Amino acid sequence: MNKIKLFNIILFFISICFVDAKIKLPTLVSDGMVLQRDQKLKIWGTADIGEKVEVNFQNKKYNTITDNSGNWKIMLPEMKFGGPFTMTINEIILKNILIGDVYLCSGQSNMELPMRRVKTLYPQELQNANNSNIRFFTVPQKYDFKIAQNDLDGGIWEETNPQTIQNFSAVAYFFAKEMYQYNKIPVGIINSSLGGSPIQAWMDEASLKKYPEYLAEAQKWKNDELISQTEFSEKSLSNNWYAELDQLDTGIVNHWEKSELNDFDWKKMNVPGSWEDMEKSFDGSIWFRKEIFLPKGAEKNTAFLNLGRIKDADVTYINGKKVGNVTYEYPPRWYDIPAGVLKEGKNIIAVRVTNGSGKGEFIKEKDYFLQIGSEKIDLKGEWKYKIGAIMNRSAPRQTFIRWKPTGLYNAMLNPLIQYPIKAVLWYQGESNTAKPQEYQDLLSTMILDWRNKWNQKNLPFFIVQLANFMESKSEPTESNWAELREQQRKVSQTIPKTGLAVTIDIGEWNDIHPLNKKEVGKRLSLQAQKTLFNSNIISDGPVYESMKIDGNKIILSFKKTTDDFSNVSELKGFAIKGKDGIFKWAQAKVKGNKIIVWNDEIKDPIAVRYAWSDNPEGNLKNKNSLPASPFTTE
Repeated sequence: MNKIKLFNIILFFISICFVDAKIKLPTLVSDGMVLQRDQKLKIWGTADIGEKVEVNFQNKKYNTITDNSGNWKIMLPEMKFGGPFTMTINEIILKNILIGDVYLCSGQSNMELPMRRVKTLYPQELQNANNSNIRFFTVPQKYDFKIAQNDLDGGIWEETNPQTIQNFSAVAYFFAKEMYQYNKIPVGIINSSLGGSPIQAWMDEASLKKYPEYLAEAQKWKNDELISQTEFSEKSLSNNWYAELDQLDTGIVNHWEKSELNDFDWKKMNVPGSWEDMEKSFDGSIWFRKEIFLPKGAEKNTAFLNLGRIKDADVTYINGKKVGNVTYEYPPRWYDIPAGVLKEGKNIIAVRVTNGSGKGEFIKEKDYFLQIGSEKIDLKGEWKYKIGAIMNRSAPRQTFIRWKPTGLYNAMLNPLIQYPIKAVLWYQGESNTAKPQEYQDLLSTMILDWRNKWNQKNLPFFIVQLANFMESKSEPTESNWAELREQQRKVSQTIPKTGLAVTIDIGEWNDIHPLNKKEVGKRLSLQAQKTLFNSNIISDGPVYESMKIDGNKIILSFKKTTDDFSNVSELKGFAIKGKDGIFKWAQAKVKGNKIIVWNDEIKDPIAVRYAWSDNPEGNLKNKNSLPASPFTTE
């Protein structure tokens, strides 16, 4: 072997060693990150064993050496807000770093719900978004039942602009915007949320030790083969069901989406509504057609089609051309129509709806229209319909493995705990309403565990209470949603440094995902401003404290500073219970800073409930228009 060849080989191996020795940083520690002000800051990562690491930040140098596992960490001192800054870590250069306040936002779909889903309510917010001081990091949605991961496998810090904001959590964005307007301090949002997830998915095994049912479930899903078999089997069953439906569907065979189809013999029904009120209940497919007429030049225009919400899935066509589809019941049917699809004269909108279980319907009290420029064509009213196929069984159910206990904690929460944060925003609970009585303990346990994990004994925790949802009831009744709200209220009153954003007045009876996320963000910001910066801020509506029985009346007392009630002609939402254990609607009036509740038919009352139902009509607020939380005196 000649000397030149030998020298090249040596250089090659030296270069490999040099590459291997390079610093590896966690995903969160990257360009554009927001670091938490006024806290000691941990910068960490891995490299070769014994590797020297130097961090250079704001004209100061910090050094360490990796340990026997190749891990390293450097603690930076507390710093004031500002930026952008540059940080070098050996050969790595991190740019555009801000120092400000970092908030972890977690929970289920109402926290996850992105800004693009509220565009019809806040079009200007999306168009005009442009603030490099508000930044988001969206945690990839993963689960792991075996190991608490130390890093994420993706995600980047993004500045707010009209392009990036589309995928930002709406609640978190409006919160961040309020906070930045409040004190002009940069805001970093780490959004770690997943639709449908119950609270136990965000807790580790140690936190669930009081819940053997959940621990057993977590243990069960550590089996990779079981996961693979379950997913394969359920996917096969689902594919077979839908393939059979497509084969049976006369509408697919005969192209009922075509505009030239002769539909003279189709039945008629009013949209919105349920075809199962017209026909027998069934699972399968059904087709709808609507004829509209447009003026000359329609073919040159783009348009926007809003078909509200449909249970379950739809494929929608205009003049035979597919314009969109949604595969499950919750997302709105918002379809952008390109130029050339519409035409002068007669146009046909055709919708194939697939319903796998439950009552299929076009959801009432939603918008249904076609918008061309500033003109809206109302699509409510008479449509033609025809059944495509009726299945002899419901669609197969799915096991949502990603929602099982500990899985999200391990993959989406544990990788974050070394990153200093200011506070947590938590919007979750809908998926725990089947067993609401355990929620106070679960949430309290989770809060204490997360505080321990972040080594912040009083890490502030701001909770969004469940909004009003489902149909109103004519009489007082039991409600799992009301019970879970009560559990959330108790957490906020028993755990220090927590706050409750009450949303009982801004939900939608027909949508588990209400669109008014701006007010939710504002109410969370009031809780944060009060707890973190200014104790004089009014952040709560009336907060119930105690009751006293006075003859046939019950006198309610409220927390001082929250008992400045707004004036209403008639207080609504109160129910009172007699010794027979039955709640009846009650009259209520304000007397000073108390509220007197009674029902003339009940002589010996023992308890009061307020706004105790899935979708209550309570109107108790303070003079800042902040609503009282639902409560029971029991």
